[in-house]
Order: sequence, then C-alpha cells, then structure tokens
Amino acid sequence: MQDEIFLREAFRLAKEGMDAGQGGPFGAVIAKDGQIVGKGFNQVTSTNDPTAHAEVVAIRDACRRLNSFQLTGCTLYTSCEPCPMCLGAIYWARPERIVYGCLHSDAARAGFDDQFIYRELDKSRESRSIPMQQLLPDEAWTVFGQWLEKQDKIRY
Repeated sequence: MQDEIFLREAFRLAKEGMDAGQGGPFGAVIAKDGQIVGKGFNQVTSTNDPTAHAEVVAIRDACRRLNSFQLTGCTLYTSCEPCPMCLGAIYWARPERIVYGCLHSDAARAGFDDQFIYRELDKSRESRSIPMQQLLPDEAWTVFGQWLEKQDKIRY
C-alpha cells in the first residue's frame, strides 16, 4: 500500500513538472522509514541540464536532506523505468530498491527513446558514434595512485 502511495506521488510530480513547462513527463520520489526524503521532476529543458532527469533531481534532493552521498535504507519511486544515466546514478547512490510505473519501451512510445544508448554501451569504444580517444594514461594514473596512498579518504 505504501509503495502505491509513493509511486502515485511520483506520477503527480511528473504531471506537475510537465504542466509547469519544466521538462518531460517524469517524476521521482525517494522514501525512507515511511517518509519522503527527496523528490523531483524532469527539468532538462527548463535548466538546460541534460542530467536533470527526475531520478537525478530526487537523488540530489534526498542526499542533501540526509546529508549523505548514499541512500542507505531508501526506496526510489519513479514514474518510468530509469534510463541508463539514471540507473548509473541510482547504483552509485545505493538505495535498497527501485519501484517504477512505465517501462522504457513505454517512454519510447511517448517519444523518449533511449535504446540508442543501450546499443552504444554494447559497442567497443572505437565503434561508438561519439569518438573516444585515450590520451596521457600514465599521467592520468598519478592522481589515482595518490588516492590509493591517501590516508584520510572517504570511500564510496
């Protein structure tokens, strides 16, 4: 029952953001211990930020409110199955679970098709549509080496 309440709030946020001209029809809520600790709707076009998907906005809100970079003990409720970018952010935030309404195939039917990203991820770096080039790998590694030696690092 609680899952349906929080998921319906994500649907409500999706409509609110869409009606306000903030972005596409996506909403997300993060709950912990029966309380909403983060929420968001898509703000890609209103903020000119391609990362401002509802899930990312909600993650940022929840992490700020919880004063943590991890969502331990939280559930993310989202109006649609997360795209690859959001899924990456969700895995880094480490909530306990995800509950969603529509499938990504439903989003594609509505004009939000991320299938090309899934296809790109399956390709070798050299075959992707945006050229990728590695440069100065040894120099780049020096910072990682310093990280490994750092005594006061916060692991995540």
